[in-house]
Amino acid sequence: MRLENLNQIQEKEMFPGLHGKLFHGEQLSWAFWRVDEGSAVPEHHHIHEQMMYVISGRFEFSLDGITKICEAGDLIHIPSNQFHSGIALTDCVLMDVFSPARDDYK
Repeated sequence: MRLENLNQIQEKEMFPGLHGKLFHGEQLSWAFWRVDEGSAVPEHHHIHEQMMYVISGRFEFSLDGITKICEAGDLIHIPSNQFHSGIALTDCVLMDVFSPARDDYK
């Protein structure tokens, strides 16, 4: 068993305004994000299946050309290799789970 405290995980700025704390297992990665209002995650895709949970704020999320405004409590499933992007309409706190693990985030 591995136990860590979120408050003790070092934060990394993955994109301008996107600050992440990451925790990795063998088959998945978990991410806790603070996203500054107006910050954008550019359109991209990856082999990882992804689940996103909006803890707080309003986040405009696009998946394969469909755009939705996501708010606290919303869950989003992002299939493997699907193009997606987002913009923080307010300061946001998000949580992601990726499978398989994100070696590029280690």
